[in-house]
Amino acid sequence: MAILKFRIYLEEDDSIYRDVSVKQTQTFLQLHHGILRAYEFDSKHQATFYRSNDNWQRGKEITLEKYDKPYKVEPLLMANTTIGSEIRDPNQKFVYVYDFVKNWSFLVELINVSKEENGKLDYPAVVKTEGIAPSQYGTRGLVGDKLAEVEEKYDLGKSIEGFTEKGAEGEDLDLGEEGEESETGEEEME
Repeated sequence: MAILKFRIYLEEDDSIYRDVSVKQTQTFLQLHHGILRAYEFDSKHQATFYRSNDNWQRGKEITLEKYDKPYKVEPLLMANTTIGSEIRDPNQKFVYVYDFVKNWSFLVELINVSKEENGKLDYPAVVKTEGIAPSQYGTRGLVGDKLAEVEEKYDLGKSIEGFTEKGAEGEDLDLGEEGEESETGEEEME
């Protein structure tokens, strides 16, 4: 059985991607859940795939369910459509759109076909991650719990900028936004 490896890029930033391997007999619904797992998104929103060409133009739609919108051509349903049935060339591309309000768009590109199935993997499997994925509902990175840990470790809460300067007698001087000393009238430090 063929194993298909797709590279799923975040549309706005191609330095952020996940490689997901799936069996050719698995459905687009399974790939949909694999992509959401890879980017740590929930599965509460609408989604659709579009078969695409090399210029990422959207073609045939493979949707999670039939939505209340006009279709030029009746869409395929993810649960009923195997991935292998929609592969037209060795570099097949799809556009994946999740959450039609936030409009998360991903570029999905077939990068490898293998005949060897890895018995240790549960397909669809995330086999490579690159870059920090965006948070589905806000900001990510050093935010929330991680930032609190860093603040505690380095005591960043003491000053606005996260740095303090030593004064002439060795006392800590809190610097404001402009680099001016906030407690004594000494000259601006640069």
